Amino acid sequence: MLLKEGCTVIDLSGDFRLKDINDYKDWYKKTPAPQEWVDQAVYALPELNRSSIKDTKFISNPGCYPTAALLGLAPLLQQGLIVDGSVIIDAKSGVSGAGQTASFQTIYNELNENFKIYKVNAHQHIPEIEQMLSGWGYESPITFNTHLVPMTRGIMATIYVSLKFDSSQEEINEIYNEFYKDEPFIRVRKNGIFPATKEVYGSNFCDMGIGMDTRTGRVTIVSVIDNLMKGAAGQAVQNANILCGLDETAGLHFTPVYP
Repeated sequence: MLLKEGCTVIDLSGDFRLKDINDYKDWYKKTPAPQEWVDQAVYALPELNRSSIKDTKFISNPGCYPTAALLGLAPLLQQGLIVDGSVIIDAKSGVSGAGQTASFQTIYNELNENFKIYKVNAHQHIPEIEQMLSGWGYESPITFNTHLVPMTRGIMATIYVSLKFDSSQEEINEIYNEFYKDEPFIRVRKNGIFPATKEVYGSNFCDMGIGMDTRTGRVTIVSVIDNLMKGAAGQAVQNANILCGLDETAGLHFTPVYP
């Protein structure tokens, strides 16, 4: 194994993300990796655990849906502002998220001009998201469902949460802007403006917009990424840059295009 030879490894599969290998067996329906290697792997979402990435030789790259969802939730959850049990994530992905293996679900005749939900309440990224949320003190199960959109790439996670305290749109936006003020790949929209998947196409950006519903006390968070970039290869390059002591944006430059 590469790790035994002293190599640095960035793994893009889901095999090392879940620390409880029984969860892996339950959700992935596969034989898990040995516990010793799972224990060594650092779940590497740079904006949320950059310091841990610098000190490891074995990275488990996060899943695409969890990247969009966790980045959207972190500013509120890490301050303990979200009501326990209120997290609902409604996510949509382009067909490249299904990989290259041919299947009936992804052939042109089935996908074109169609929109479908899949793995209802059973997506393997549910425990990955819940594992991270648990580390922030949120112990309740989440509602997370995924949909296939007839486009090549891109993810939009529309997240609904209830707040413990009354707040305004301006206050919520300030929380997000402050939380991500030094992050090169996070772009928070101005009040009332929400991102679209094409605005991050081919980039390593995660763009988000936040809407406060004062009637219900709920917040709507819209988080978009390119599932092949920030959701996979781009994030792997970002992690590699951190590991090697390079500029974090090296090889990932992109001209912003958004309202």
